[in-house]
Amino acid sequence: MSEFKIRHGSTADINFLWEMLYQAIYVPEGHTPPSKEIINEPHIKQILEGWGRSGDLSLIAMDISNQPVGAVWIRLFSEDNKTFGYVDQETPILGIALHPHARGKGIGTLLIEAVLKEAKELGYKKMSLSVDPNNPALRLYERFGFKKIGVDGTSWDMVTEIV
Repeated sequence: MSEFKIRHGSTADINFLWEMLYQAIYVPEGHTPPSKEIINEPHIKQILEGWGRSGDLSLIAMDISNQPVGAVWIRLFSEDNKTFGYVDQETPILGIALHPHARGKGIGTLLIEAVLKEAKELGYKKMSLSVDPNNPALRLYERFGFKKIGVDGTSWDMVTEIV
């Protein structure tokens, strides 16, 4: 049995989701992370701003001490408010992050498996994301069938079919 469990997020988890949004920003090894103020930049802030609207879904990974160590979330966007990874208004964009001490333990795999299952139950046909091609998480996304469909700045937009 895994030492981690996955639970549904709630509006009470919004501060943790903001922390995870910051953790989701790829920082190459040896580089200094940006200030946490970066999440207030409009193109980043819109990823979680107003969380709790229809279609918002988050799952939280909890450790054996019942402390949150990671999260995955999906959210729909439109042409009027699109962000990194946007494909169309029917395709939710995936965001995922783990606390640094929780990386490399299979938690990302558990979170993506769980969110794909939830997305299928909700009737979604595909899911998208945006990732820096140098981010080691790219291999994880490829294992789940995410394929590069375009480039946005220095990041790749990727999509997977939900089966």
